[in-house]
Amino acid sequence: MDNLILIAVSFTAGLLMRRYSRMPEQTPVVLNVFIIYVSLPAMVLYYLHGLDFSPSMFLPASMPWLTFGSLILCGGLGNTSFFGFPMIEAFYGRQGIVHGIIIDQLGSFMVVSIFGVAVAGIYSHGSADARSIVKRVLLFSLFIALIAAVLLNDVVYPDWFITLIRRLSDMLAPMALFSVGFQFNPGHIGKSRSTLALGLAFKLAVVPAVMFLVYVMVAGMHGLPARITTFEAAMPTMITGGIIAAEHRLDPPLVNLMVSLGLLVSFATLAIWTLLLGVV
Repeated sequence: MDNLILIAVSFTAGLLMRRYSRMPEQTPVVLNVFIIYVSLPAMVLYYLHGLDFSPSMFLPASMPWLTFGSLILCGGLGNTSFFGFPMIEAFYGRQGIVHGIIIDQLGSFMVVSIFGVAVAGIYSHGSADARSIVKRVLLFSLFIALIAAVLLNDVVYPDWFITLIRRLSDMLAPMALFSVGFQFNPGHIGKSRSTLALGLAFKLAVVPAVMFLVYVMVAGMHGLPARITTFEAAMPTMITGGIIAAEHRLDPPLVNLMVSLGLLVSFATLAIWTLLLGVV
């Protein structure tokens, strides 16, 4: 419940700051830079460290990879961490968090670190040579953090470093949601109504339905792992993917609406999915 309150307060604070012009228009740009280059790498180093890489965790982790190619950044990647974790805890309890972390760290963050930056670069420039794409991926902060976390997996972090990266990662959710709330502009909905409706329907309904068929009906997953995997597939657009898309000027108004409106609508759609997944 505390996490849900944090989501609501951070998003609303962003709305109010924009409504009453208490902060400059470029505020989200500054916040997004801090999120991508400081908070997100800290989060990866904190949560991925010490993770036991067993074969059983890779089936749920494959879900974000399968969905990525569809509507690519905004339709293919879900907000599996700082919105997904609180929602998992709210609907399934803390025992479901471990499955969410596996999906998020080995799935969503690896996809956005490796392919998200590459796709954003290609679509923002119309075309791009392989060398520049590879360079962009290798120098991306999240990719560097992922490699570092894997290499340091057996290294014991000193207490001061654990405290540092935990506190930096704790800043991620409120800052990201504040940024989304600050940029939310309902006036833009009419300009891209059909595209937005298609994107939201795809992300919140079609993707989880397909993942349910793949993992439950075909792969035979059942119980909590099956429910959490499908539930995470039903999450709204990944904020990090949205930030990367907006930074590359891939229709920023549409990107922000996919993130912000998707977050609001998903409270209802996730409740529906929870009821449907009760039979798994």
